[in-house]
Amino acid sequence: MATVTVYDQNRQESGSIELDADVFEVDVRPEILHLVVRAQAAARRAGTHQTKTRAFVSGGGVKPWKQKGTGRARSGSNRSPIWRGGAVIFGPQPRDYSFKVNSKVRALALKMALSSRLAANDLMVVKNIKLPEAKTRHFAKVAGDLGLKKALIVTSGDAADILRGARNIPGLTLTTPDRLSVTEILNHKQLVLLEAAVAPVQARFAAKGA
Repeated sequence: MATVTVYDQNRQESGSIELDADVFEVDVRPEILHLVVRAQAAARRAGTHQTKTRAFVSGGGVKPWKQKGTGRARSGSNRSPIWRGGAVIFGPQPRDYSFKVNSKVRALALKMALSSRLAANDLMVVKNIKLPEAKTRHFAKVAGDLGLKKALIVTSGDAADILRGARNIPGLTLTTPDRLSVTEILNHKQLVLLEAAVAPVQARFAAKGA
């Protein structure tokens, strides 16, 4: 197990905690992380783009002119894609971009993301964060004392005061153990775990048998 220092919100040492090696000391494989990040990005795509095919363009139904004798090229419908205002050929249609990734692979990728932050010394465990008021200036002071610039902060339970204090500070994102994702971890240089959130994060994998 890895033993890391626990800090208070003033960045003073407040003890230590052991992190499960099966969660925080996993060998990182970039191809697994890449697969899961792609899957998460694809699942977020709306896929609502649409162009009109001949079935959806207004008009048509009557042949513009007779087949022969006019001297013009034959034409069967003013909805033809070669007509101005006509249909679009092979245009995008609504679709689902998501694809399946096995749950064990997703769990493994999350462990790898957590392990990468610990290996790079970019993981910090903070005992707790208490604010006098749910004000941005109070949380900004805590973030400055902890040296946070672009950080993902994992809280446990109700953290409404912290959330209100941090939401206007660029680069800082709050989440909970059950909503922790590979993409969020990799998008933030620093990972901050409140001490009370460590056990739920580790329990998340035990529950899945990963």
